[in-house]
Amino acid sequence: MRAPTRRDSFPRPGLERSLMARRKKIYEGKAKILYEGPEPGTIVQYFKDDATAFNAEKKDVIDGKGVLNNRLSEFFMTGLNQIGVPTHFIRRLNMREQLVRNCEIVPLEVIVRNYAAGTMSKRLGIAEGTQLPRPIVEYCYKDDALGDPLVTEEHIAAFGWASQQDMDDILSLALRVNDFMSGMMLAVGIRLVDFKIEIGRVFDGDFQRLIVADEISPDSCRLWDIETGQKLDKDVFRRDLGSLTDAYSEVARRLGVLPKSNVAKPTLIN
Repeated sequence: MRAPTRRDSFPRPGLERSLMARRKKIYEGKAKILYEGPEPGTIVQYFKDDATAFNAEKKDVIDGKGVLNNRLSEFFMTGLNQIGVPTHFIRRLNMREQLVRNCEIVPLEVIVRNYAAGTMSKRLGIAEGTQLPRPIVEYCYKDDALGDPLVTEEHIAAFGWASQQDMDDILSLALRVNDFMSGMMLAVGIRLVDFKIEIGRVFDGDFQRLIVADEISPDSCRLWDIETGQKLDKDVFRRDLGSLTDAYSEVARRLGVLPKSNVAKPTLIN
């Protein structure tokens, strides 16, 4: 399999910058840019080709990464919406952009772990790949300057980041996402080791509800081939294990987001 890597396979950076400059930028993060949406209460989410790891200590630009993450996040968010798990996703606009609902982000990263890996293995001395007795949900305070530190529900309650009802709802959402994602990945021979999501608050009049926000993509999941253990996620970049675009394209191909043949053709991604 050959992934799309040629620069002329994707929109030209100069043209993209020209089009984006005409809109009001709200926020730029490590992997995405947010723009004011065309209708009240909406945001345009633009997926960049930038790859970062270790709190942006390691950086690179990977041609086509943003296109693949846009399509994969659309696929996962659409599936969640269809089974009744609310998300901010409205629709994909083009190769790199999607329209999402504006929401107030809860300042937490919600991590669901099915197998020991990454920081959990380092903290607890558990061998990577060890299956956990049950899915474990962890919370990190969203602050890049602090390295997104691990926090407990006691911290969350004491500092008012979320109420107890919010935490009950967040836990329920996280486990429902885990059930959905685990089953989907298992069906295509991929093990969902862990993943990270963000949660947003939206208001319908005086009524508040919580929804899955940000993105779900190989940037925010650990995905291992069940047979070989091959990594198909951002650990490929973190650990210099090969082509990140090839890994993400393989996930997209297995899920049917990309056709099994001619995956290198850019027109098939749009």
